[in-house]
Amino acid sequence: MQTTHPNLTLVHRFFQAYAEQDLLTIHQLLSPTIRWVIPGKHPLSGVKSGPDEVLAYLNQLGKAAFQAQPIVAGVTDDYVIDCHHNWSNLPEGGQFTGMSCLLWKFADGQISEVYNFPQDQHQVDSFFQNLYG
Repeated sequence: MQTTHPNLTLVHRFFQAYAEQDLLTIHQLLSPTIRWVIPGKHPLSGVKSGPDEVLAYLNQLGKAAFQAQPIVAGVTDDYVIDCHHNWSNLPEGGQFTGMSCLLWKFADGQISEVYNFPQDQHQVDSFFQNLYG
Protein backbone atom coordinates (compact mmCIF):
# COMPACT_ATOMS: atom_id res chain seq x y z
CA MET A 1 0.00 0.00 0.00
CA GLN A 2 1.38 3.39 -1.03
CA THR A 3 1.27 5.98 1.76
CA THR A 4 2.93 8.90 -0.06
CA HIS A 5 2.31 9.95 -3.63
CA PRO A 6 5.49 10.14 -5.78
CA ASN A 7 4.78 13.77 -6.67
CA LEU A 8 4.53 14.73 -3.01
CA THR A 9 7.80 12.86 -2.40
CA LEU A 10 9.44 14.98 -5.14
CA VAL A 11 8.25 18.19 -3.47
CA HIS A 12 9.56 17.01 -0.08
CA ARG A 13 12.90 16.09 -1.70
CA PHE A 14 13.05 19.56 -3.27
CA PHE A 15 12.47 21.32 0.07
CA GLN A 16 15.00 19.08 1.82
CA ALA A 17 17.62 19.79 -0.85
CA TYR A 18 16.85 23.52 -0.69
CA ALA A 19 17.26 23.53 3.11
CA GLU A 20 20.62 21.78 2.71
CA GLN A 21 21.66 23.97 -0.25
CA ASP A 22 22.11 20.76 -2.27
CA LEU A 23 22.09 22.36 -5.71
CA LEU A 24 22.95 19.11 -7.51
CA THR A 25 19.84 17.38 -6.16
CA ILE A 26 17.66 20.40 -6.93
CA HIS A 27 19.01 20.45 -10.50
CA GLN A 28 18.21 16.73 -10.87
CA LEU A 29 14.64 17.24 -9.64
CA LEU A 30 13.95 19.99 -12.17
CA SER A 31 12.95 19.29 -15.75
CA PRO A 32 15.33 20.78 -18.34
CA THR A 33 12.30 22.83 -19.49
CA ILE A 34 11.17 23.93 -16.00
CA ARG A 35 9.14 27.14 -15.79
CA TRP A 36 8.90 28.79 -12.36
CA VAL A 37 6.42 31.69 -12.27
CA ILE A 38 6.81 34.38 -9.62
CA PRO A 39 4.09 37.05 -9.80
CA GLY A 40 4.44 40.65 -8.82
CA LYS A 41 6.38 43.81 -9.44
CA HIS A 42 9.66 43.32 -7.62
CA PRO A 43 13.24 42.38 -8.57
CA LEU A 44 12.66 38.62 -8.21
CA SER A 45 9.34 38.41 -10.09
CA GLY A 46 8.92 36.95 -13.54
CA VAL A 47 9.17 33.59 -15.26
CA LYS A 48 12.34 31.63 -14.59
CA SER A 49 13.01 29.19 -17.46
CA GLY A 50 15.38 26.26 -17.16
CA PRO A 51 17.23 24.91 -14.12
CA ASP A 52 19.95 27.58 -14.16
CA GLU A 53 17.45 30.46 -13.92
CA VAL A 54 15.49 28.65 -11.20
CA LEU A 55 18.67 27.99 -9.21
CA ALA A 56 19.69 31.65 -9.55
CA TYR A 57 16.23 32.68 -8.28
CA LEU A 58 16.47 30.30 -5.33
CA ASN A 59 19.92 31.66 -4.51
CA GLN A 60 18.50 35.20 -4.44
CA LEU A 61 15.52 34.05 -2.36
CA GLY A 62 17.94 32.49 0.11
CA LYS A 63 19.41 35.91 0.82
CA ALA A 64 16.00 36.90 2.21
CA ALA A 65 16.36 34.18 4.90
CA PHE A 66 12.87 32.86 4.17
CA GLN A 67 11.50 30.18 6.46
CA ALA A 68 8.43 28.06 5.75
CA GLN A 69 6.09 25.87 7.77
CA PRO A 70 3.71 23.59 5.86
CA ILE A 71 -0.01 24.07 6.41
CA VAL A 72 -1.62 21.69 3.91
CA ALA A 73 -0.81 19.86 0.70
CA GLY A 74 -2.98 18.19 -1.92
CA VAL A 75 -1.83 15.83 -4.65
CA THR A 76 -2.98 14.33 -7.96
CA ASP A 77 -1.11 12.41 -10.63
CA ASP A 78 -0.13 15.69 -12.32
CA TYR A 79 -0.04 18.31 -9.56
CA VAL A 80 0.77 19.12 -5.95
CA ILE A 81 -0.64 22.19 -4.22
CA ASP A 82 1.44 23.14 -1.20
CA CYS A 83 0.27 25.91 1.15
CA HIS A 84 2.54 27.17 3.89
CA HIS A 85 3.18 29.97 6.35
CA ASN A 86 6.40 31.79 5.49
CA TRP A 87 8.41 34.47 7.22
CA SER A 88 11.68 36.35 7.26
CA ASN A 89 13.25 38.38 10.06
CA LEU A 90 16.40 40.01 8.77
CA PRO A 91 18.68 41.92 11.16
CA GLU A 92 18.78 44.88 8.77
CA GLY A 93 15.07 45.47 9.31
CA GLY A 94 13.44 43.39 6.61
CA GLN A 95 10.54 41.48 8.11
CA PHE A 96 7.88 39.44 6.40
CA THR A 97 5.15 37.07 7.49
CA GLY A 98 2.38 35.63 5.37
CA MET A 99 1.02 32.59 3.60
CA SER A 100 1.52 31.35 0.10
CA CYS A 101 0.70 28.37 -2.05
CA LEU A 102 2.82 26.75 -4.72
CA LEU A 103 1.22 24.77 -7.53
CA TRP A 104 3.71 22.16 -8.77
CA LYS A 105 3.34 20.31 -12.09
CA PHE A 106 5.30 17.20 -13.04
CA ALA A 107 6.48 15.49 -16.22
CA ASP A 108 8.61 12.38 -16.57
CA GLY A 109 9.31 12.18 -12.84
CA GLN A 110 10.59 15.77 -12.59
CA ILE A 111 9.22 19.16 -11.59
CA SER A 112 8.15 20.84 -14.83
CA GLU A 113 6.27 23.98 -13.69
CA VAL A 114 5.76 25.89 -10.46
CA TYR A 115 3.33 28.76 -9.89
CA ASN A 116 3.52 30.91 -6.76
CA PHE A 117 0.32 32.35 -5.22
CA PRO A 118 1.05 34.69 -2.29
CA GLN A 119 -1.58 35.70 0.24
CA ASP A 120 -0.80 39.41 -0.21
CA GLN A 121 1.02 40.31 -3.43
CA HIS A 122 1.44 43.96 -2.39
CA GLN A 123 3.19 42.89 0.82
CA VAL A 124 5.51 40.57 -1.15
CA ASP A 125 6.28 43.30 -3.69
CA SER A 126 7.11 45.79 -0.94
CA PHE A 127 9.32 43.34 0.98
CA PHE A 128 11.39 42.31 -2.04
CA GLN A 129 11.54 45.85 -3.44
CA ASN A 130 12.94 47.09 -0.11
CA LEU A 131 15.37 44.18 0.13
CA TYR A 132 16.60 44.01 -3.48
CA GLY A 133 15.47 47.25 -5.10
